[in-house]
Amino acid sequence: MKRIALLAAAGLALSGCGLRPLYGGGPDGAVRSTLSAVEVAPIQGQSGWLVANALKDRLDHNDAPARFRLEVKLDDQISGLGVRRDDSVSRERRMLRARYQLVDLSNGNVVLDATAGSDAGIDVVGSEYATIAAEKSALERLSGIVADQIVARVARYAQTAPAGGQ
Repeated sequence: MKRIALLAAAGLALSGCGLRPLYGGGPDGAVRSTLSAVEVAPIQGQSGWLVANALKDRLDHNDAPARFRLEVKLDDQISGLGVRRDDSVSRERRMLRARYQLVDLSNGNVVLDATAGSDAGIDVVGSEYATIAAEKSALERLSGIVADQIVARVARYAQTAPAGGQ
């Protein structure tokens, strides 16, 4: 019984400091309704295909009419880090950076302009196939990470935007 009273007191204390759940309000809340009203514009390249699919999975469009369009431009680079005595690369770094804009479809205004990105280290081994597989696996992981960052930032926008999401 004391544990329940302590948890209730902690909940009241947190509500007094201005913290509130990002996805408060459930499916009808401002964040969830805004996320479901975002369409993802096509993104160039293999990395674009992966990021676009990850975004679509996370946004949960549900055939709702789009109020926003998410436009993303990616920069995907692989650079060598470690060098062996024979001048061959022993380690690579894959960097995926995204510049994205959230466009309000009702008036064409850009309501959010931001960047996201992440890096992954890749061991270069004797097998070229294994190295290529590691590079592709890193790209898949980075695509999910970048998509998570973008969705979190759009959700934060939706939480702080004036009523109506504009």
